[in-house]
Amino acid sequence: MDSSNKIGLTSVISPVEEILSALFQRFDLRLFIKRDDKLHPHISGNKWRKLKYNLRQARQLGHNRLLTFGGAYSNHLAATAAAGKEYGFSTLGVVRGEKVLPLNPTLKYVESCGMELRFVSRTNFRNKNQNSIFEDLKVNPNMYYVLPEGGSNCLALKGVAELVNEIIDQLGSPPDFLCTACGTGATMAGLVSGAKRKSKILGIPVLKGGFMESEVRQFLAACGEPLNKEWKIVDGYHFGGYAKYKPELIQFINHFKEKFGIPLDPIYTGKLVFALFDLAEKGFFRKKSTVVILHTGGLQGITGFNERHGQLIQ
Repeated sequence: MDSSNKIGLTSVISPVEEILSALFQRFDLRLFIKRDDKLHPHISGNKWRKLKYNLRQARQLGHNRLLTFGGAYSNHLAATAAAGKEYGFSTLGVVRGEKVLPLNPTLKYVESCGMELRFVSRTNFRNKNQNSIFEDLKVNPNMYYVLPEGGSNCLALKGVAELVNEIIDQLGSPPDFLCTACGTGATMAGLVSGAKRKSKILGIPVLKGGFMESEVRQFLAACGEPLNKEWKIVDGYHFGGYAKYKPELIQFINHFKEKFGIPLDPIYTGKLVFALFDLAEKGFFRKKSTVVILHTGGLQGITGFNERHGQLIQ
């Protein structure tokens, strides 16, 4: 099989596992988790889905270089670097903020995959969608296949949308609720696109600001998807903002892994699952509903989180 056919790992279907939670059972609910964290050791979760069709298009257009953007602990940078190494692309990562030595575990990993790193100020990073940042970097964007921050574009939505039918096939029927953490909003938009009103899509933002609904709507509109009403953003579970946390979140993540054997990261999936358990206890889900959690991966970030904050995540 040549590399162009291999891109996308089309033979891989992540498992769906039932979580036998006493809380959910008390409310006559069934809880499942779609283990996209198991798709690939290093290109996992929603990053695998988002990169799938982008890498195919890069190959079809004759590109052998990828350029993308991210923060210092970016799951997207890690996944892109791993994909570049596996599929023969050179990679350039533009990192938000000044270079700090020694490099954190994420940036050490991406360099080990062969990714070249360029660091830019937070002010310049805001210009990542404009030509001025390429001029500052002295980079010709035409020499690269340029991926947006988070890999979030219409091809990403296409990859994420495939999740829905996978889950329906695995469960035998559409779930009542399909739930995801939200960073850029692209994963949520992809699920809305794929569900086509078969399931209610629930999004838990990991950033504060109350802008996520607008972001999802913009993605749907830009990608020609209908703005159906079968989705909802539930704010209030960001724990202070992106990458912020409180002791109850850490306790929940560690307890969840101990009880169910499933690791969660403190940036995305930990906040998502905490929110769903809290919502269930508050009677958010109607009785006899089937609730599916999308595990979007991001587990590589635990090492860097523990390095910054002490060994909090077990």
